Amino acid sequence: MNVPNHIAIILDGNGRWAKKRGMPRSYGHVKGCENLETICENAKELGVKYLTVYAFSTENWKRSKEEVDGLMRLFRNYLKKCLKISRKNDMQVRIIGDYTAFDQDIQDSIVKLEEFSKDFQTLHFQIALNYGSRDEMLRAVNRMLADQKEGRLQGEVTEEVFSGYLDTAGIPDPDLMIRTSGELRLSNYLLWQMAYTEFYFTDVPWPDFNKAELIRAIEKYNDRDRRYGGVKEGNTCSKQD
Repeated sequence: MNVPNHIAIILDGNGRWAKKRGMPRSYGHVKGCENLETICENAKELGVKYLTVYAFSTENWKRSKEEVDGLMRLFRNYLKKCLKISRKNDMQVRIIGDYTAFDQDIQDSIVKLEEFSKDFQTLHFQIALNYGSRDEMLRAVNRMLADQKEGRLQGEVTEEVFSGYLDTAGIPDPDLMIRTSGELRLSNYLLWQMAYTEFYFTDVPWPDFNKAELIRAIEKYNDRDRRYGGVKEGNTCSKQD
């Protein structure tokens, strides 16, 4: 099985999964966070080198105060727990998105985690927090304009130069994007980076997405790879129940 070098995942369906079981949405987020730890281990076992997950978008601030507050508590706990997870999996952790919008203690935990895990190499794990692709590109453009004004950026702006100003600078583009829970959209996620990524959509909600489902997604990725003779010329879309 040809395992993608970089898999991106939209972690969708936590709230609906909990509601179906008569539980609050916060319960679904807790179970989804627990599953993320498992999927990181699965990805490492399968040989995935880069894993990027969409955990909190710039639009998620519009959710109820109760739900947002619950997510903030969850982030606080997970970022601390991730110190042990990163060591266990030899996993370098990097946060993408504008995390300056979070409370200072969360920002401090992010800096501590990134510094602690910076030399781990087996799995590179990116967590998108307060992330939106349009916001990312606007921030990149504004940094470029500032660098031009100060003389640090000269000459033509190429794709490589622009990519170097994105939150994902130095990270290869995703080979496979997985979205759980049945939605068929990208939701402002890695729009620049996924220009040639293969898409896989499944009705399975994130808390139920397991190693078997991950392998199924990779097998579908391999099916398309064989169909195109190993040459990908743009995105294809697969919907799985």
